Amino acid sequence: MNSSPGLATVAAAPVGTAAEQEVVAEVDRVLEAVFDTVADIRADTAAVLERAAAQRRRPVTADLAALRPGLHLRLRTCALASGVGFIAAPGLLADVPAWLEWWQTTAEGGVRPLLPDLDPRRSAYSDYTHWDWFALPRDTGRRAVTGPYVDYLCSDEYGLTLSVPVEAGGRFAGVAAADVYLRHFEAAVLPLLRRLPGPAHLVNARGRVAASTDPARLTGSLTRGPDFAAVLAREDVAVFAELRLVPCRAVPLVLVVSRP
Repeated sequence: MNSSPGLATVAAAPVGTAAEQEVVAEVDRVLEAVFDTVADIRADTAAVLERAAAQRRRPVTADLAALRPGLHLRLRTCALASGVGFIAAPGLLADVPAWLEWWQTTAEGGVRPLLPDLDPRRSAYSDYTHWDWFALPRDTGRRAVTGPYVDYLCSDEYGLTLSVPVEAGGRFAGVAAADVYLRHFEAAVLPLLRRLPGPAHLVNARGRVAASTDPARLTGSLTRGPDFAAVLAREDVAVFAELRLVPCRAVPLVLVVSRP
């Protein structure tokens, strides 16, 4: 995580221009559809965990199999999602130390399960708790957009992960999430960014560039300086040096516009 100055170094700005507000509204619309899918997965997962609790037992992997019809349906109906599922907090399940109930699209239009090796003696991916798509919802209680990053665990594709915390009995139980290939996200949002009169890019709470029309800000790079998480929390348009920061209202991304 990069260190950033606090909000004391970020000045309040007037409300974003009409063009900027239109762009963030459209970006909200694009990703909110994916977050709606993730919210449905969270609700389904919470119901499964509540049924186990009502039987006075810990859930097991067989319980999570009840999620599969819904996951398959959501992969077919959510245009941007390439993978969806629930990632359990370590220790949640009685029969395994960790688990991903995760399903992905195939090149042929079908769906297939992800079956990762989670044995810490063999797999570098056995501990997923430090990855942002898991850690941010766990630590903040809020939804997160992670990436772009190369998803070596699931697809070997450059993409984004949208995730939300799942609770059971008032405690963190894991995250519900969806993957979006970056090429699909860029196809949806770059035409929006090109409506603006100058260079612009979108960043997540860490400052990672998710899409850009600014040749000086490449997708996947970091925009350093502003505290983007604080901008998102405050939900106000702000300025930092030569940058205007316009938070999206519904999704955790910031539109960054280079001022003349």
